[in-house]
Amino acid sequence: MARPLFPASVRPPFGRYSHGIEVPPGARLVVTSGQLGVRPDETVPDDVSAQAEICFAAVAAILAEADMTFADVIRINAFVTRREDFPAYMAVRDRWVSDPFPASTLVIVGGFTRPEFKVEVEVTAAKVP
Repeated sequence: MARPLFPASVRPPFGRYSHGIEVPPGARLVVTSGQLGVRPDETVPDDVSAQAEICFAAVAAILAEADMTFADVIRINAFVTRREDFPAYMAVRDRWVSDPFPASTLVIVGGFTRPEFKVEVEVTAAKVP
């Protein structure tokens, strides 16, 4: 099992994430590409929360292909196009993560490959066989 790292010399996390994650020797790793808020039928909801749900559902499907779940996620990298979307994204993210919380980074970016995309999520997961 991955071990969360919270050094006493570092300010506690701002939210539900760990400062670091130690992965045990021999763990299998899965690294996803960034998942965008687009459905299989190519529709893209306008709402950032709906897009984030699609991103996390896609990640869950990728993890399932490797016999993993969000309990195995050790790192989340996410990107949103507007600072105002931070709370909506975090509300969705917090429904998907579980304790021990993964390391996590959220970055505000200028845009994605198509202007209607508002959020992108990629994860790294680790599981001991």
